[in-house]
Amino acid sequence: MMLFELLSDIIVNNDVLLVVKNNGVTSEIRSNSLNIRQKEKWITRDNDGPAHIHVSSELIKSAEFIQEIKPERTSFSVQFFHEYGERVLAAFSTKIYDDSKKLITARKKIYDDLTQKFSSQIKF
Repeated sequence: MMLFELLSDIIVNNDVLLVVKNNGVTSEIRSNSLNIRQKEKWITRDNDGPAHIHVSSELIKSAEFIQEIKPERTSFSVQFFHEYGERVLAAFSTKIYDDSKKLITARKKIYDDLTQKFSSQIKF
């Protein structure tokens, strides 16, 4: 249930970009919908259009809150990994900086609160 709870807590926030990745395809989906449900092993995040995402609760084995320092800013994400340690899904906090590249503390607090609630590294 922790995976479902974490995903639910992430997508309830505006301005989150979900990035699905494997060796051949990358898909980016905005978190503009609160519709998330679980049926058996599949956690499904629906939206208002034709795109949606299915996450296997059996194959996702861990998640990590990652702050990646870059020259002009730091990116904030929660990244999900399968049993071999490959990232398959990431949720990036977007619009976390204003137009002058100053960190928006209210947006950063959402990320920090999630990190505190779930811990920085999670095993499912």
